[in-house]
Amino acid sequence: MTHAIRFEKIGGPEVLTLQDIDLPPPGAHEARVRHTAIGVNFIDIYHRTGLYKLPLPAGLGMEAAGVVESIGPQVTRVAPGDRVAYASAPVGAYSEAANIAATRLVKLPDGVTDDIAAASLLKGLTAHYLLRRTYAVKKGDHILFHAAAGGVGMLAVQWARSLGAVVIATVGSHEKVPFAQNLGAAHVIVSRTENIAGRVREITGGKGVPVVYDSIGRDTFMASLDSLAPLGLFVSFGNASGPLPPFDASILAQKGSLYFTRPTLANYVSTPAELDAAAAELFDVIARGAVRVRPPKKFSLAQAADAHRAIESRQTTGSLVLVPD
Repeated sequence: MTHAIRFEKIGGPEVLTLQDIDLPPPGAHEARVRHTAIGVNFIDIYHRTGLYKLPLPAGLGMEAAGVVESIGPQVTRVAPGDRVAYASAPVGAYSEAANIAATRLVKLPDGVTDDIAAASLLKGLTAHYLLRRTYAVKKGDHILFHAAAGGVGMLAVQWARSLGAVVIATVGSHEKVPFAQNLGAAHVIVSRTENIAGRVREITGGKGVPVVYDSIGRDTFMASLDSLAPLGLFVSFGNASGPLPPFDASILAQKGSLYFTRPTLANYVSTPAELDAAAAELFDVIARGAVRVRPPKKFSLAQAADAHRAIESRQTTGSLVLVPD
């Protein structure tokens, strides 16, 4: 038996309960990981609310760090005692332990602590594919990155700045402006009180930006499109304010033959080689200090509902983790 957060119906944070569950021995290609820190991410909110549907009852969570306790008979990638982390399906990381496909585990270098790994792997791998593959940011690029004070944003802004980009960042309140500036944003827009597209055009001399990274969704959709230069790329990778409204694809032509993509991490780390390469680049920028990961705010596993309330309020900066008792 192990303790795990489960929910039997979609709804608010109150649907999350701590339960005892049976955990079978790891399968032939699996490793059992005893969790020491568990990442809390917006995708967990989407699962809980039914925006991304799961068969119910269900567990929650896709990211954790810990120690390998045991392995299946065909596992060679990791060994008992290894410090590892993962950031992938299936859901169920909100638990004391889990059986994970060994091909989805990455070994942690000595310089990365468990709580930093759980706070940064999913978000860091996301920042990696956004900046290095979905649109390869290069020196001198002006880019617009929404929610700079959030978990992905705080890593991506630093990473983009280290690549030589001029980062235009949005934040939800005036109090978060200094935070975004300290991350390396050259310009910070308060999304709730300023005209985002107008400010972007002012900053870029009317040209717009070649790429917008948008995890907010409904509330910033049109502002993002209006911020793009002709042939610009709109990257929609989240729905913090709700899903995007249905739209006529001709609007992309009207606004400058724009491109639109809705990427997901799974497609960028679909093989162990891709996962290892992305993780190595992430751990390298952390080790070099190009990306600084703030110690995450910690909640006990039993306080998962409180962690969800904190992240949904959008009053937090940085990352949250759950720690098993």
